[in-house]
Amino acid sequence: MDNLLEIKNGVAISREAVPEVSYEQFFTTLADFTRNEGFIVQFFAYEEQGGYKLLAVVRNTGLYIIGTTVEKTFTSLTGSVSEKFHMFEREIAEQFGLKPDGHPWLKMVRYHKNYSGAKDVFGNDYQDEIPGNYPYFSVEGESIHEVAVGPVHAGIIEPGHFRFQCAGEEVLHLEIQLGYQHRGIEKMLPSMPQKRLPIIGESIAGDTAVGHNLCLCQGIEALAGLKIDRGAALIRTIALELERIANHIGDLGALSGDVAFNPPAAYFGRIRGEFLNLLQILGGSRFGKGLVRPGGVTHLMGEEQRRLLREKLKEITPEIEHVCDLLFTAHTVQARFEHIGTVTKEMAKDLGLVGYAGRACNIPYDARVTFPSECYAELPANSNHVTNGDVNSRATVRREEIMHSLDLIALLIDKYEMLEEQPKAVVTEDHMLDANSVVVTINEGWRGELSHCILTDSNGSIQRYKIKDPSFHNWTGLAMSLRNQEISDFPLNNKSYNLSYCGFDL
Repeated sequence: MDNLLEIKNGVAISREAVPEVSYEQFFTTLADFTRNEGFIVQFFAYEEQGGYKLLAVVRNTGLYIIGTTVEKTFTSLTGSVSEKFHMFEREIAEQFGLKPDGHPWLKMVRYHKNYSGAKDVFGNDYQDEIPGNYPYFSVEGESIHEVAVGPVHAGIIEPGHFRFQCAGEEVLHLEIQLGYQHRGIEKMLPSMPQKRLPIIGESIAGDTAVGHNLCLCQGIEALAGLKIDRGAALIRTIALELERIANHIGDLGALSGDVAFNPPAAYFGRIRGEFLNLLQILGGSRFGKGLVRPGGVTHLMGEEQRRLLREKLKEITPEIEHVCDLLFTAHTVQARFEHIGTVTKEMAKDLGLVGYAGRACNIPYDARVTFPSECYAELPANSNHVTNGDVNSRATVRREEIMHSLDLIALLIDKYEMLEEQPKAVVTEDHMLDANSVVVTINEGWRGELSHCILTDSNGSIQRYKIKDPSFHNWTGLAMSLRNQEISDFPLNNKSYNLSYCGFDL
Protein backbone atom coordinates (compact mmCIF):
# COMPACT_ATOMS: atom_id res chain seq x y z
CA MET A 1 0.00 0.00 0.00
CA ASP A 2 2.95 2.35 0.56
CA ASN A 3 3.53 2.76 -3.19
CA LEU A 4 -0.13 3.26 -4.08
CA LEU A 5 -1.77 6.68 -4.37
CA GLU A 6 -5.41 6.87 -3.34
CA ILE A 7 -7.57 8.70 -5.86
CA LYS A 8 -11.24 9.64 -6.12
CA ASN A 9 -13.71 8.44 -8.69
CA GLY A 10 -14.07 11.09 -11.39
CA VAL A 11 -11.49 13.48 -9.95
CA ALA A 12 -8.55 14.45 -12.18
CA ILE A 13 -5.02 14.53 -10.80
CA SER A 14 -1.64 15.55 -12.19
CA ARG A 15 0.25 12.72 -13.85
CA GLU A 16 3.28 13.77 -11.84
CA ALA A 17 1.38 12.73 -8.69
CA VAL A 18 1.06 9.12 -9.89
CA PRO A 19 3.71 7.01 -8.08
CA GLU A 20 6.34 5.95 -10.63
CA VAL A 21 8.21 2.95 -9.22
CA SER A 22 10.55 0.27 -10.51
CA TYR A 23 8.89 -2.76 -12.04
CA GLU A 24 10.06 -4.88 -9.09
CA GLN A 25 8.20 -2.55 -6.70
CA PHE A 26 5.23 -2.38 -9.06
CA PHE A 27 5.07 -6.19 -9.16
CA THR A 28 5.38 -6.61 -5.41
CA THR A 29 2.84 -3.88 -4.63
CA LEU A 30 0.18 -5.30 -6.96
CA ALA A 31 0.90 -8.85 -5.81
CA ASP A 32 0.41 -7.94 -2.15
CA PHE A 33 -2.69 -5.88 -2.93
CA THR A 34 -4.51 -8.52 -4.97
CA ARG A 35 -3.67 -11.28 -2.48
CA ASN A 36 -5.44 -9.21 0.19
CA GLU A 37 -8.93 -8.93 -1.34
CA GLY A 38 -7.82 -6.38 -3.95
CA PHE A 39 -9.30 -6.18 -7.46
CA ILE A 40 -8.15 -4.64 -10.74
CA VAL A 41 -10.08 -1.78 -12.31
CA GLN A 42 -7.60 -0.83 -15.06
CA PHE A 43 -4.23 -2.24 -16.12
CA PHE A 44 -2.84 -1.06 -19.44
CA ALA A 45 0.20 0.19 -21.36
CA TYR A 46 0.99 3.40 -23.23
CA GLU A 47 3.94 4.91 -25.05
CA GLU A 48 5.91 7.77 -23.52
CA GLN A 49 9.01 9.39 -25.07
CA GLY A 50 9.95 6.31 -27.03
CA GLY A 51 9.46 3.93 -24.09
CA TYR A 52 6.60 1.97 -22.58
CA LYS A 53 4.77 2.53 -19.32
CA LEU A 54 2.22 0.49 -17.42
CA LEU A 55 -0.55 2.05 -15.36
CA ALA A 56 -2.62 0.09 -12.84
CA VAL A 57 -5.79 1.20 -11.05
CA VAL A 58 -6.90 -1.14 -8.27
CA ARG A 59 -9.62 -1.15 -5.66
CA ASN A 60 -10.78 -2.56 -2.36
CA THR A 61 -12.91 -0.13 -0.40
CA GLY A 62 -10.75 2.62 -1.91
CA LEU A 63 -9.37 3.40 -5.35
CA TYR A 64 -5.61 3.48 -5.98
CA ILE A 65 -3.18 4.12 -8.83
CA ILE A 66 0.44 3.20 -9.56
CA GLY A 67 2.72 3.29 -12.61
CA THR A 68 6.02 1.90 -13.89
CA THR A 69 8.29 1.80 -16.94
CA VAL A 70 8.99 -1.51 -18.68
CA GLU A 71 11.15 -2.92 -21.42
CA LYS A 72 9.81 -5.19 -24.16
CA THR A 73 9.59 -8.04 -21.63
CA PHE A 74 8.35 -7.94 -18.04
CA THR A 75 7.53 -10.58 -15.45
CA SER A 76 3.94 -11.76 -15.68
CA LEU A 77 1.69 -11.17 -12.67
CA THR A 78 -0.72 -13.78 -14.00
CA GLY A 79 1.83 -16.57 -13.92
CA SER A 80 2.79 -16.23 -10.28
CA VAL A 81 0.23 -14.00 -8.57
CA SER A 82 -3.39 -14.02 -9.74
CA GLU A 83 -5.72 -14.88 -12.61
CA LYS A 84 -7.16 -11.37 -12.25
CA PHE A 85 -4.30 -10.11 -14.45
CA HIS A 86 -4.84 -12.71 -17.16
CA MET A 87 -6.84 -10.79 -19.76
CA PHE A 88 -5.15 -7.46 -19.00
CA GLU A 89 -1.68 -8.84 -19.73
CA ARG A 90 -2.84 -10.50 -22.94
CA GLU A 91 -4.27 -7.16 -24.03
CA ILE A 92 -1.01 -5.34 -23.23
CA ALA A 93 0.92 -7.91 -25.26
CA GLU A 94 -1.37 -7.50 -28.23
CA GLN A 95 -1.66 -3.73 -28.17
CA PHE A 96 2.02 -2.88 -27.73
CA GLY A 97 4.03 -6.02 -28.42
CA LEU A 98 5.20 -6.21 -24.80
CA LYS A 99 5.66 -9.73 -23.46
CA PRO A 100 4.53 -10.69 -19.95
CA ASP A 101 7.13 -13.37 -19.37
CA GLY A 102 5.67 -16.45 -17.67
CA HIS A 103 2.07 -15.82 -18.72
CA PRO A 104 0.42 -19.26 -18.81
CA TRP A 105 -1.72 -18.75 -21.92
CA LEU A 106 -0.56 -15.84 -24.00
CA LYS A 107 -2.73 -15.53 -27.08
CA MET A 108 -4.46 -12.75 -28.99
CA VAL A 109 -7.41 -10.85 -27.61
CA ARG A 110 -8.71 -9.00 -30.67
CA TYR A 111 -6.45 -9.94 -33.59
CA HIS A 112 -5.40 -6.39 -34.41
CA LYS A 113 -1.94 -5.09 -35.18
CA ASN A 114 -0.37 -3.51 -32.14
CA TYR A 115 -0.48 0.25 -31.64
CA SER A 116 3.24 0.85 -31.92
CA GLY A 117 3.71 -1.06 -35.17
CA ALA A 118 6.48 -3.14 -33.59
CA LYS A 119 6.76 -6.90 -34.08
CA ASP A 120 4.10 -8.66 -32.05
CA VAL A 121 4.78 -11.35 -29.46
CA PHE A 122 2.64 -14.08 -31.02
CA GLY A 123 4.74 -15.06 -34.01
CA ASN A 124 2.44 -13.72 -36.74
CA ASP A 125 1.60 -10.42 -38.38
CA TYR A 126 -2.09 -10.30 -37.50
CA GLN A 127 -3.25 -10.64 -41.05
CA ASP A 128 -6.99 -10.25 -41.03
CA GLU A 129 -7.49 -13.11 -43.45
CA ILE A 130 -6.29 -15.67 -40.85
CA PRO A 131 -7.97 -14.48 -37.63
CA GLY A 132 -8.36 -18.01 -36.25
CA ASN A 133 -4.75 -19.05 -36.77
CA TYR A 134 -3.71 -19.75 -33.20
CA PRO A 135 -3.43 -22.92 -31.10
CA TYR A 136 -6.68 -23.75 -29.35
CA PHE A 137 -6.56 -25.46 -25.99
CA SER A 138 -7.14 -29.16 -26.51
CA VAL A 139 -8.13 -32.08 -24.31
CA GLU A 140 -6.59 -35.42 -25.27
CA GLY A 141 -8.40 -38.76 -25.22
CA GLU A 142 -10.15 -41.23 -27.50
CA SER A 143 -13.61 -40.24 -26.25
CA ILE A 144 -13.04 -36.48 -26.55
CA HIS A 145 -14.76 -34.56 -29.31
CA GLU A 146 -14.91 -30.86 -30.17
CA VAL A 147 -17.94 -28.74 -30.98
CA ALA A 148 -17.16 -25.40 -32.62
CA VAL A 149 -19.78 -22.62 -32.80
CA GLY A 150 -19.33 -19.32 -34.61
CA PRO A 151 -17.91 -16.78 -35.15
CA VAL A 152 -20.78 -16.32 -37.60
CA HIS A 153 -24.06 -17.11 -35.86
CA ALA A 154 -27.54 -17.88 -37.09
CA GLY A 155 -29.02 -14.96 -35.14
CA ILE A 156 -28.44 -11.23 -35.43
CA ILE A 157 -25.71 -11.09 -32.82
CA GLU A 158 -22.07 -10.04 -32.80
CA PRO A 159 -19.38 -12.52 -33.91
CA GLY A 160 -17.78 -14.78 -31.34
CA HIS A 161 -16.28 -18.27 -31.45
CA PHE A 162 -17.05 -20.92 -28.82
CA ARG A 163 -15.10 -24.19 -28.86
CA PHE A 164 -16.31 -26.97 -26.55
CA GLN A 165 -14.08 -29.88 -25.55
CA CYS A 166 -16.52 -32.61 -24.60
CA ALA A 167 -16.70 -36.17 -23.35
CA GLY A 168 -20.13 -37.24 -24.54
CA GLU A 169 -22.49 -34.45 -23.46
CA GLU A 170 -20.23 -33.21 -20.66
CA VAL A 171 -18.17 -30.07 -21.32
CA LEU A 172 -14.64 -30.41 -20.01
CA HIS A 173 -13.49 -27.05 -21.30
CA LEU A 174 -14.99 -24.11 -23.18
CA GLU A 175 -12.68 -21.73 -25.03
CA ILE A 176 -14.18 -18.37 -25.98
CA GLN A 177 -12.52 -16.26 -28.67
CA LEU A 178 -13.77 -12.78 -29.52
CA GLY A 179 -12.44 -9.70 -31.27
CA TYR A 180 -13.46 -10.31 -34.88
CA GLN A 181 -14.71 -6.79 -35.63
CA HIS A 182 -11.50 -4.73 -35.27
CA ARG A 183 -13.48 -1.72 -34.06
CA GLY A 184 -10.43 0.20 -32.81
CA ILE A 185 -12.40 2.54 -30.55
CA GLU A 186 -9.62 3.16 -28.00
CA LYS A 187 -7.15 4.07 -30.72
CA MET A 188 -9.69 6.28 -32.49
CA LEU A 189 -10.86 8.35 -29.50
CA PRO A 190 -7.69 10.49 -29.04
CA SER A 191 -7.80 11.51 -32.71
CA MET A 192 -11.45 12.61 -32.83
CA PRO A 193 -12.87 16.14 -32.41
CA GLN A 194 -14.07 16.57 -28.85
CA LYS A 195 -17.68 17.11 -29.91
CA ARG A 196 -17.77 13.61 -31.37
CA LEU A 197 -16.53 11.86 -28.24
CA PRO A 198 -19.98 11.38 -26.61
CA ILE A 199 -21.36 9.94 -29.86
CA ILE A 200 -18.58 7.35 -29.86
CA GLY A 201 -19.04 6.76 -26.14
CA GLU A 202 -22.69 5.86 -26.73
CA SER A 203 -21.59 3.35 -29.37
CA ILE A 204 -19.04 1.40 -27.29
CA ALA A 205 -21.84 -1.03 -26.40
CA GLY A 206 -25.28 -0.22 -27.74
CA ASP A 207 -27.11 -1.70 -24.74
CA THR A 208 -24.96 0.38 -22.37
CA ALA A 209 -25.13 3.73 -24.16
CA VAL A 210 -25.97 5.65 -20.99
CA GLY A 211 -23.41 3.88 -18.79
CA HIS A 212 -20.39 4.15 -21.08
CA ASN A 213 -21.16 7.69 -22.18
CA LEU A 214 -21.64 8.74 -18.56
CA CYS A 215 -18.11 7.52 -17.79
CA LEU A 216 -16.78 9.45 -20.79
CA CYS A 217 -18.60 12.68 -19.94
CA GLN A 218 -17.56 12.53 -16.28
CA GLY A 219 -13.94 12.17 -17.41
CA ILE A 220 -14.18 15.20 -19.71
CA GLU A 221 -15.90 17.19 -16.95
CA ALA A 222 -13.14 16.37 -14.48
CA LEU A 223 -10.40 17.40 -16.93
CA ALA A 224 -12.27 20.56 -17.99
CA GLY A 225 -13.34 21.65 -14.50
CA LEU A 226 -17.04 21.45 -15.39
CA LYS A 227 -19.68 21.25 -12.67
CA ILE A 228 -23.11 19.83 -13.43
CA ASP A 229 -26.24 21.07 -11.73
CA ARG A 230 -28.40 19.05 -9.39
CA GLY A 231 -31.14 18.49 -11.94
CA ALA A 232 -28.75 17.05 -14.50
CA ALA A 233 -27.35 14.62 -11.93
CA LEU A 234 -30.87 13.42 -11.10
CA ILE A 235 -31.75 12.90 -14.78
CA ARG A 236 -28.49 11.04 -15.46
CA THR A 237 -29.15 8.72 -12.53
CA ILE A 238 -32.71 8.02 -13.67
CA ALA A 239 -31.46 7.25 -17.19
CA LEU A 240 -28.86 4.80 -15.89
CA GLU A 241 -31.50 3.00 -13.81
CA LEU A 242 -33.96 2.83 -16.73
CA GLU A 243 -31.20 1.29 -18.84
CA ARG A 244 -30.55 -1.25 -16.07
CA ILE A 245 -34.21 -2.23 -15.80
CA ALA A 246 -34.75 -2.55 -19.55
CA ASN A 247 -31.81 -4.91 -19.97
CA HIS A 248 -32.56 -7.04 -16.91
CA ILE A 249 -36.19 -7.37 -17.98
CA GLY A 250 -35.14 -8.39 -21.48
CA ASP A 251 -32.76 -11.02 -20.17
CA LEU A 252 -35.31 -12.53 -17.80
CA GLY A 253 -37.55 -12.89 -20.81
CA ALA A 254 -34.76 -14.55 -22.79
CA LEU A 255 -34.06 -16.94 -19.90
CA SER A 256 -37.76 -17.83 -19.88
CA GLY A 257 -37.55 -18.64 -23.57
CA ASP A 258 -34.42 -20.74 -23.10
CA VAL A 259 -36.31 -23.08 -20.74
CA ALA A 260 -39.38 -23.11 -23.04
CA PHE A 261 -41.61 -21.20 -20.62
CA ASN A 262 -43.17 -18.89 -23.16
CA PRO A 263 -45.70 -16.77 -21.20
CA PRO A 264 -43.03 -14.86 -19.16
CA ALA A 265 -40.90 -14.55 -22.30
CA ALA A 266 -43.74 -12.78 -24.07
CA TYR A 267 -44.65 -10.56 -21.11
CA PHE A 268 -41.06 -9.54 -20.39
CA GLY A 269 -40.46 -8.76 -24.05
CA ARG A 270 -43.37 -6.35 -24.06
CA ILE A 271 -42.40 -4.83 -20.69
CA ARG A 272 -38.83 -4.20 -21.89
CA GLY A 273 -40.31 -2.08 -24.66
CA GLU A 274 -42.17 -0.01 -22.05
CA PHE A 275 -38.89 0.93 -20.37
CA LEU A 276 -37.22 1.76 -23.66
CA ASN A 277 -40.16 4.08 -24.30
CA LEU A 278 -39.60 5.70 -20.90
CA LEU A 279 -35.99 6.39 -21.89
CA GLN A 280 -37.34 8.11 -24.99
CA ILE A 281 -39.71 10.20 -22.87
CA LEU A 282 -36.82 11.18 -20.62
CA GLY A 283 -34.18 11.96 -23.23
CA GLY A 284 -35.52 11.60 -26.76
CA SER A 285 -34.04 8.17 -27.58
CA ARG A 286 -35.22 4.67 -26.72
CA PHE A 287 -31.60 3.66 -26.10
CA GLY A 288 -30.59 6.72 -24.07
CA LYS A 289 -28.48 8.30 -26.82
CA GLY A 290 -28.07 12.05 -27.07
CA LEU A 291 -29.03 12.73 -23.44
CA VAL A 292 -25.78 12.84 -21.46
CA ARG A 293 -23.20 15.39 -22.57
CA PRO A 294 -20.19 17.04 -20.85
CA GLY A 295 -21.60 19.62 -18.48
CA GLY A 296 -25.01 18.04 -17.94
CA VAL A 297 -27.89 16.78 -20.08
CA THR A 298 -29.54 17.93 -23.30
CA HIS A 299 -33.13 17.27 -22.18
CA LEU A 300 -34.83 18.40 -18.99
CA MET A 301 -37.60 16.59 -17.16
CA GLY A 302 -40.68 18.73 -17.36
CA GLU A 303 -44.01 18.23 -15.63
CA GLU A 304 -45.36 16.09 -18.47
CA GLN A 305 -42.31 13.81 -18.47
CA ARG A 306 -42.53 13.33 -14.71
CA ARG A 307 -46.24 12.54 -14.93
CA LEU A 308 -45.73 9.98 -17.69
CA LEU A 309 -42.89 8.32 -15.79
CA ARG A 310 -44.89 8.13 -12.57
CA GLU A 311 -48.02 6.78 -14.25
CA LYS A 312 -46.18 4.11 -16.21
CA LEU A 313 -44.14 2.97 -13.18
CA LYS A 314 -47.31 2.74 -11.08
CA GLU A 315 -49.02 0.72 -13.80
CA ILE A 316 -46.15 -1.60 -14.67
CA THR A 317 -44.63 -2.43 -11.27
CA PRO A 318 -47.41 -4.88 -10.29
CA GLU A 319 -47.12 -6.50 -13.73
CA ILE A 320 -43.38 -7.07 -13.22
CA GLU A 321 -43.99 -8.56 -9.77
CA HIS A 322 -46.65 -10.89 -11.18
CA VAL A 323 -44.56 -12.11 -14.11
CA CYS A 324 -41.51 -12.61 -11.86
CA ASP A 325 -43.62 -14.70 -9.51
CA LEU A 326 -44.85 -16.72 -12.49
CA LEU A 327 -41.26 -17.40 -13.57
CA PHE A 328 -39.57 -18.03 -10.25
CA THR A 329 -42.29 -20.23 -8.69
CA ALA A 330 -42.56 -22.67 -11.61
CA HIS A 331 -41.03 -25.98 -10.57
CA THR A 332 -39.98 -26.75 -14.14
CA VAL A 333 -38.07 -23.46 -14.28
CA GLN A 334 -36.37 -24.00 -10.93
CA ALA A 335 -35.29 -27.46 -12.06
CA ARG A 336 -33.49 -25.84 -15.01
CA PHE A 337 -32.12 -22.80 -13.13
CA GLU A 338 -30.85 -24.26 -9.86
CA HIS A 339 -27.37 -25.86 -9.69
CA ILE A 340 -26.73 -25.03 -13.36
CA GLY A 341 -23.54 -23.18 -14.37
CA THR A 342 -22.29 -22.72 -10.81
CA VAL A 343 -19.23 -20.58 -10.14
CA THR A 344 -17.98 -20.69 -6.56
CA LYS A 345 -17.25 -17.55 -4.59
CA GLU A 346 -13.55 -18.45 -4.47
CA MET A 347 -13.34 -18.83 -8.24
CA ALA A 348 -15.33 -15.62 -8.79
CA LYS A 349 -12.87 -13.75 -6.58
CA ASP A 350 -9.90 -15.29 -8.40
CA LEU A 351 -11.31 -14.19 -11.75
CA GLY A 352 -12.44 -10.77 -10.50
CA LEU A 353 -16.07 -11.13 -11.59
CA VAL A 354 -18.14 -7.95 -11.34
CA GLY A 355 -21.77 -6.88 -11.51
CA TYR A 356 -24.61 -9.36 -11.10
CA ALA A 357 -22.24 -12.19 -12.07
CA GLY A 358 -20.12 -11.37 -9.02
CA ARG A 359 -23.01 -10.56 -6.70
CA ALA A 360 -24.63 -13.90 -7.59
CA CYS A 361 -21.45 -15.51 -6.20
CA ASN A 362 -21.76 -13.57 -2.92
CA ILE A 363 -19.29 -10.81 -3.88
CA PRO A 364 -21.39 -7.80 -2.80
CA TYR A 365 -19.40 -5.12 -4.67
CA ASP A 366 -21.59 -2.46 -6.30
CA ALA A 367 -19.88 0.67 -7.64
CA ARG A 368 -23.01 2.68 -6.83
CA VAL A 369 -22.23 2.08 -3.16
CA THR A 370 -18.42 1.87 -3.06
CA PHE A 371 -17.64 4.68 -5.54
CA PRO A 372 -20.91 6.61 -5.88
CA SER A 373 -21.22 9.22 -8.62
CA GLU A 374 -24.09 11.51 -9.58
CA CYS A 375 -26.84 11.00 -6.92
CA TYR A 376 -26.03 7.50 -5.67
CA ALA A 377 -24.44 8.56 -2.37
CA GLU A 378 -27.87 9.66 -1.13
CA LEU A 379 -29.79 6.59 -2.31
CA PRO A 380 -30.40 3.29 -0.46
CA ALA A 381 -28.27 0.29 -1.43
CA ASN A 382 -29.61 -2.97 -2.80
CA SER A 383 -29.17 -6.37 -1.15
CA ASN A 384 -29.08 -9.87 -2.64
CA HIS A 385 -30.49 -12.97 -0.97
CA VAL A 386 -29.73 -15.82 -3.41
CA THR A 387 -25.98 -16.02 -4.01
CA ASN A 388 -25.13 -19.62 -4.90
CA GLY A 389 -23.34 -18.73 -8.14
CA ASP A 390 -25.72 -20.58 -10.48
CA VAL A 391 -28.18 -19.51 -13.19
CA ASN A 392 -30.90 -19.16 -10.58
CA SER A 393 -28.73 -16.78 -8.54
CA ARG A 394 -27.84 -14.64 -11.55
CA ALA A 395 -31.53 -14.45 -12.50
CA THR A 396 -32.65 -13.68 -8.94
CA VAL A 397 -30.06 -10.91 -8.53
CA ARG A 398 -31.48 -9.32 -11.68
CA ARG A 399 -35.01 -9.57 -10.28
CA GLU A 400 -33.91 -7.88 -7.06
CA GLU A 401 -32.12 -5.14 -8.97
CA ILE A 402 -35.20 -4.42 -11.09
CA MET A 403 -37.38 -3.87 -8.03
CA HIS A 404 -34.67 -1.81 -6.33
CA SER A 405 -34.22 0.38 -9.41
CA LEU A 406 -37.98 1.01 -9.63
CA ASP A 407 -37.87 2.38 -6.08
CA LEU A 408 -34.82 4.50 -6.87
CA ILE A 409 -36.48 6.13 -9.87
CA ALA A 410 -39.53 7.05 -7.78
CA LEU A 411 -37.23 8.65 -5.18
CA LEU A 412 -35.29 10.51 -7.85
CA ILE A 413 -38.43 11.98 -9.41
CA ASP A 414 -39.47 13.20 -5.95
CA LYS A 415 -36.08 14.84 -5.49
CA TYR A 416 -36.32 16.49 -8.92
CA GLU A 417 -39.67 18.04 -8.01
CA MET A 418 -38.09 19.54 -4.88
CA LEU A 419 -35.39 21.41 -6.83
CA GLU A 420 -35.09 25.04 -5.81
CA GLU A 421 -33.40 26.10 -9.06
CA GLN A 422 -34.52 25.17 -12.55
CA PRO A 423 -31.78 23.11 -14.25
CA LYS A 424 -30.42 24.11 -17.64
CA ALA A 425 -29.91 22.00 -20.72
CA VAL A 426 -26.43 21.98 -22.26
CA VAL A 427 -25.21 22.01 -25.84
CA THR A 428 -22.18 20.08 -27.03
CA GLU A 429 -19.07 22.24 -27.26
CA ASP A 430 -15.31 21.93 -26.95
CA HIS A 431 -13.62 22.42 -23.59
CA MET A 432 -10.01 23.03 -22.61
CA LEU A 433 -8.68 19.97 -20.79
CA ASP A 434 -6.07 20.03 -18.02
CA ALA A 435 -2.62 19.19 -19.36
CA ASN A 436 -0.54 16.28 -18.04
CA SER A 437 -3.47 14.90 -16.10
CA VAL A 438 -5.20 11.59 -15.52
CA VAL A 439 -8.74 10.76 -14.47
CA VAL A 440 -10.48 7.46 -13.73
CA THR A 441 -14.27 7.20 -13.83
CA ILE A 442 -16.30 4.26 -12.52
CA ASN A 443 -20.02 3.59 -12.78
CA GLU A 444 -22.17 0.54 -12.12
CA GLY A 445 -23.57 -0.24 -15.54
CA TRP A 446 -26.28 -2.83 -15.81
CA ARG A 447 -23.67 -5.59 -16.42
CA GLY A 448 -21.37 -4.31 -13.69
CA GLU A 449 -18.34 -2.08 -13.22
CA LEU A 450 -17.67 0.27 -16.13
CA SER A 451 -14.44 2.26 -16.07
CA HIS A 452 -12.79 4.80 -18.36
CA CYS A 453 -9.31 6.25 -17.86
CA ILE A 454 -8.09 9.33 -19.75
CA LEU A 455 -4.49 10.59 -19.90
CA THR A 456 -3.73 14.02 -21.36
CA ASP A 457 -0.40 15.25 -22.72
CA SER A 458 1.43 18.57 -22.20
CA ASN A 459 -0.96 20.29 -24.62
CA GLY A 460 -4.12 19.10 -22.93
CA SER A 461 -4.87 16.68 -25.76
CA ILE A 462 -5.94 13.11 -25.03
CA GLN A 463 -2.85 10.91 -25.19
CA ARG A 464 -4.37 7.58 -24.08
CA TYR A 465 -8.00 6.59 -23.65
CA LYS A 466 -8.67 3.26 -21.91
CA ILE A 467 -12.06 1.59 -21.66
CA LYS A 468 -13.03 -1.36 -19.46
CA ASP A 469 -16.41 -3.01 -19.98
CA PRO A 470 -17.53 -5.51 -17.29
CA SER A 471 -17.59 -8.20 -19.97
CA PHE A 472 -13.78 -8.04 -20.02
CA HIS A 473 -13.85 -9.65 -16.55
CA ASN A 474 -16.88 -11.86 -16.95
CA TRP A 475 -16.40 -13.81 -20.21
CA THR A 476 -14.00 -16.10 -18.34
CA GLY A 477 -16.73 -16.62 -15.74
CA LEU A 478 -19.02 -17.95 -18.47
CA ALA A 479 -16.31 -20.40 -19.55
CA MET A 480 -15.99 -21.63 -15.97
CA SER A 481 -19.77 -22.02 -15.70
CA LEU A 482 -19.66 -24.67 -18.42
CA ARG A 483 -17.06 -26.86 -16.71
CA ASN A 484 -18.57 -30.33 -16.15
CA GLN A 485 -21.97 -29.14 -17.41
CA GLU A 486 -24.11 -30.53 -20.21
CA ILE A 487 -23.42 -28.84 -23.52
CA SER A 488 -27.18 -28.33 -23.89
CA ASP A 489 -26.96 -25.95 -20.91
CA PHE A 490 -24.76 -23.50 -22.79
CA PRO A 491 -27.56 -21.25 -24.15
CA LEU A 492 -29.07 -20.92 -20.69
CA ASN A 493 -25.73 -20.10 -19.07
CA ASN A 494 -24.82 -17.73 -21.87
CA LYS A 495 -28.02 -15.74 -21.46
CA SER A 496 -27.69 -15.68 -17.67
CA TYR A 497 -24.52 -13.60 -18.21
CA ASN A 498 -25.52 -11.91 -21.52
CA LEU A 499 -22.06 -10.45 -22.01
CA SER A 500 -21.12 -7.91 -24.64
CA TYR A 501 -19.19 -8.81 -27.78
CA CYS A 502 -18.78 -5.21 -28.94
CA GLY A 503 -18.03 -3.91 -25.42
CA PHE A 504 -15.12 -6.36 -25.44
CA ASP A 505 -13.96 -5.63 -29.00
CA LEU A 506 -12.36 -2.22 -28.47
